[in-house]
Amino acid sequence: MKLESYINGQWAAPGRDFIEVRSAVSGDVVAEATSGGLDMRGILGHARNTGGKNLRRLTFHQRADMLKKLAQYLTERKDQLYKLSFQTGATRTDNLIDVDGGIGTLFVYAGKGRRELPNSTFLLDGAVEPMGKAGTFAGQHIITSLHGVAVHINAFNFPCWGMLEKLAPALLAGVPVVSKPATVTSYVAHALARMIVESGILPEGAFQFIVGSTGDLFDHLTCQDVVSFTGSADTSEKLQRHPVIAKEAVRFVAERDSLNAAILAPDSGPGTPEFDLFIKEVAKEMTVKAGQKCTAIRRVLAPSAYVEPVIAALRERLDKVVIGNPELETVRMGPVVGLEQRRDVLANVKALRTEAELVAGDPDNFDVQGADVTRGAFLPPLLLHCADPIRATKVHSVEAFGPVSTVMGYSDLDEAVALTNRGGGSLVASVYTHDPKVASDLVFGVSSFHGRLVIIDRDCAKEQTGHGSPMPQMVHGGPGRAGGGEELGGVRSVHHYMQRTAVQGSPRMLTGVTGSWTKNAPVIEKDRHPFRFHFEDLDVGQTFYSKERTITLEDIEHFAHFTGDTFYAHMDEEATKGHPFFPGRVAHGYLLLSFAAGLFVDPDPGPVLANYGLDSLRFIKPIQPGETIKVRLTAKEKSPRNKQYGEVRWDVEILTDKDESAATYELLTMNAVRPQA
Repeated sequence: MKLESYINGQWAAPGRDFIEVRSAVSGDVVAEATSGGLDMRGILGHARNTGGKNLRRLTFHQRADMLKKLAQYLTERKDQLYKLSFQTGATRTDNLIDVDGGIGTLFVYAGKGRRELPNSTFLLDGAVEPMGKAGTFAGQHIITSLHGVAVHINAFNFPCWGMLEKLAPALLAGVPVVSKPATVTSYVAHALARMIVESGILPEGAFQFIVGSTGDLFDHLTCQDVVSFTGSADTSEKLQRHPVIAKEAVRFVAERDSLNAAILAPDSGPGTPEFDLFIKEVAKEMTVKAGQKCTAIRRVLAPSAYVEPVIAALRERLDKVVIGNPELETVRMGPVVGLEQRRDVLANVKALRTEAELVAGDPDNFDVQGADVTRGAFLPPLLLHCADPIRATKVHSVEAFGPVSTVMGYSDLDEAVALTNRGGGSLVASVYTHDPKVASDLVFGVSSFHGRLVIIDRDCAKEQTGHGSPMPQMVHGGPGRAGGGEELGGVRSVHHYMQRTAVQGSPRMLTGVTGSWTKNAPVIEKDRHPFRFHFEDLDVGQTFYSKERTITLEDIEHFAHFTGDTFYAHMDEEATKGHPFFPGRVAHGYLLLSFAAGLFVDPDPGPVLANYGLDSLRFIKPIQPGETIKVRLTAKEKSPRNKQYGEVRWDVEILTDKDESAATYELLTMNAVRPQA
């Protein structure tokens, strides 16, 4: 097949230069990637001028719905991706991680966009900050979509997941994507890109796809663009040193080489569940995707007394791994991605063997099923043992990106921490212990050098997702050698494609700009209760002032006995003497909330469908028997939900008759949309 780029809303005609892409299994040519002749300035311009504008018109909820529809569309067609992926050396289990994992990431971000983000085009960040004594000047942080392009440079090992896990947060942020896959597996990424385009779900310009060289793309970047790179440290450093990236301060998110560690704790010796979990996880990380995972376990740390049992248990498990054609049900591990990658792995193993002994696997003598070992890029799992990891350097700096790990012993936890951190910054480390104190010592010893830590023990054995499985809800990235980036991490990763800006002005101006009522901004009073207005007719700032109600001792005692809350501050005047907060017997905070609701709730059926919660509750001033309260209720924010109703956030303040604030909170209601004629 001829692999083309999708640019400016169409598939580009084949270029003049062709790159042969070969099967990792048979060595046969499976595709030809065309390269060269693309107008990179025009591609970026189409993304900014068409894609960006189209995406920024959509709210977070609309973008989330778009991701969900795309995930559903791809789910129906994923078998096509499975079939192609076998040629990369991926087994069906490997494809489950790549294809289903990528689609699952779209679903996760679709859900988070609906649940955790407002139905608007920007975010408010934090509370309003008063900046003057009179309350006439304040500040509010807003977060808005960048007016640029997300340039995604993806690695060869996960052609589907790599594309989709970058695509999801960028599109949710409202930023168009230009995706560039690694050439060696670009035929799988190309098939995925065709599905995305043919779905018709994304707006024009939101997604473009480049096969082959990026040419002069980086020369045309601006301060509004983001580059997200996955690959080697060498390539990452070259890109980060690009003069335009430096001059324009282009945001650069990198995820690269990582010498991840698995740490067996002293309490987890042979015979414990944690030892068995440790052996299983190390073997799995060596063989899944033939060890070609940025999160794979490269260094296996165990107490010195357990090194021999660890090697013996791993050797026994790895000897059972069936290597061969990944399409066969009996095969556990396929080849690495290509012959060039095989040569690179063996060269790095040779370097490691200057400090470590090969204790399992022979790259010159092993069997494969259903394939020609001389034509495919096959390797067996290779386990090494470093007897002196303190003096060694290569085992902490050379990554053989294949089915390779090195076992090393440590004397105590301090040494385990020191050896783990010798990796210079990693994506992930895993700890195998059933002792919380040991887990705490290791976590806080290595956390600053790692993006993610997973503690695996018998309690979470059935549900834990594994050492090497980045989850979209959690950070994927790491410091130092690992690149310093965060590709995932829930809504936080969406912010990488957005700008945080401080907006300062009067409360009236802040309310007008943000659409969120700010204290000391003007209020709107109408002759009808605000609960009588349909969602679209209610104005932000619309306010209701209640009548007053005096709190009696009988009220307090009745509430105490009725609810069972007979805390001494409500029932015993003597017990409150000398109390730092209470001047005597006081009303329950929840009694105040209940009475406040009675003061502001409009009882008749109407546009308010339900009260579904409150946020930011604070009790500020205790109320004693005989004191009087009243309520101010102000429509703070509105967020459409669907054609039937929208969410209204109300700013509520319980005041005394002297206008002192007794309590503040935000009430959430669902309000009906006006019925259509």
